[in-house]
Amino acid sequence: MRHLEVRGLTKRFAADSPPAVDDAAFTLDPSEILGIVGPSGCGKTTTLRMIAGFERPDSGEILLDDRSIVDLPPEKRRIGLVFQDYALFPNRSVLRNVLFALHRTPRHDRLSRADELIAMVGLSRERDRMPQELSGGQQQRVALARALAAEPQLLLLDEPFSNLDAALRDSTRRDIRALLKRARVSTILVTHDQDEALSFCDTVAVMHDGRIEQTGSPESVYLQPRTSFVAQFLGRANLLSGRATGDAADTDLGRIAIATPATGDVTLSLRPEHLTLRAVDGDAPDGCTEEQLACVGEIVSREFRGHDITYRVRFRETDFLVHTDYSIDHAPGTRVYLIPRRPAVVL
Repeated sequence: MRHLEVRGLTKRFAADSPPAVDDAAFTLDPSEILGIVGPSGCGKTTTLRMIAGFERPDSGEILLDDRSIVDLPPEKRRIGLVFQDYALFPNRSVLRNVLFALHRTPRHDRLSRADELIAMVGLSRERDRMPQELSGGQQQRVALARALAAEPQLLLLDEPFSNLDAALRDSTRRDIRALLKRARVSTILVTHDQDEALSFCDTVAVMHDGRIEQTGSPESVYLQPRTSFVAQFLGRANLLSGRATGDAADTDLGRIAIATPATGDVTLSLRPEHLTLRAVDGDAPDGCTEEQLACVGEIVSREFRGHDITYRVRFRETDFLVHTDYSIDHAPGTRVYLIPRRPAVVL
């Protein structure tokens, strides 16, 4: 049985305006973490607010354990929220912030339950400190403990890591994901951060202009995007036109393999890491056709990132992005072969 099912959710804020959310539909299994990812203004936070009960949909259905919650007020939905700004009580200690949410717990058990939750998020030594005495990551964990204290059937996270610096964001994400899995809480994360969605979530839904364009595992959505928007938003992509005949297509890069057989005019996506390059004055890459060996471009820029390098290669008035490991090192101005390493995806 699905834990949450959203069907045809639609919301307009003005009768003559396009919908902020347009026929959104997705499901959530028990203990699953779903990420709704998209640019600012795409409708992801409005979707979250409708699930929480802060906005009423114009149409559609929200089922929690097969029971409609559309007509329930927020306080009756058993849904926990963790906000971008944490929303902790500044005049209450860590312990008292968590105690505040334990209204479902018998009074004589509340202190021990609060200590259990505080220990679960690794803040036992900070239980008596005030929020302003904690780091951003610690405040985030207090907010999570308080949300879990209310024994929610569903947890909603609205851009919860955006206020943290890069190093703290990575470690906090890992810790929070581990805590959610240990607590077996079904969770929806809303974020505009593609890396966050890919690394934190079990399932990713990519949203654009109010519509969900693609839903699937992080690997499937990244490696097999269905639309140009998904290909370019979730990571980076080189888009090129071609004419397909079966399992290959004729393109500016010569005849290249495609991931799914097709016939006719197609738009293809090649991730930067799915291209490689070799200096023209070196040995030609093995297994390349004459057409591919004619695909000689020039490196116009190079970005060193430590473990890898990103090149921008100009070929026939078009710039291609290429990610290589640190060992493939070429200077701008070098003429290089531009070779696909795996089949292109048909969009």
